[in-house]
Amino acid sequence: MIRRAVCLVVLAGTAVTLLGTAASADVSARATSEQTLEAGVLGHINALRRSNGLTALRLSPALSSAARQHSFEMASRGYFAHASANGSRFDRRIARYYPMGGRRYWSVGENLLWSSPDVDASRALTMWLNSPEHRANLLTARWREIGLSAVHSAAAPGTYGGAPVTIVTTDFGVRR
Repeated sequence: MIRRAVCLVVLAGTAVTLLGTAASADVSARATSEQTLEAGVLGHINALRRSNGLTALRLSPALSSAARQHSFEMASRGYFAHASANGSRFDRRIARYYPMGGRRYWSVGENLLWSSPDVDASRALTMWLNSPEHRANLLTARWREIGLSAVHSAAAPGTYGGAPVTIVTTDFGVRR
């Protein structure tokens, strides 16, 4: 009888470990997919900029943090807008991560998109290029840095109707 109880405890511990491993593998695969999309978007944007005689953009950890926070907020709260969930403007949100500091000049811009979970970098760029405002942002000469975030949601609420989506935020910036 004691031997059976020990066996059940060991099996239960194994099941938890296996479930934890499967969940970790899923999260890891999703994170890798998001990173691949982000890297692809950066590569496509910089190729576009170079082909138009513009400076390539440097990846900014600060702008990427701002973009990531906004993508997660939109996915979890079910809205899609440049304004934050509390109604504040996008430049105020970005400034919390990418402050002006002691510089004399500061400017930021933002492109957003949401699409099916399998959107790739080429499709994301095409969607932005088909929008005059987004195209202008991509080809703004003053930008020097970019932050990127791609977030996949299996069932995003609100605007997304519980559907699986990918939300991409690009935050552009310059400080001099």
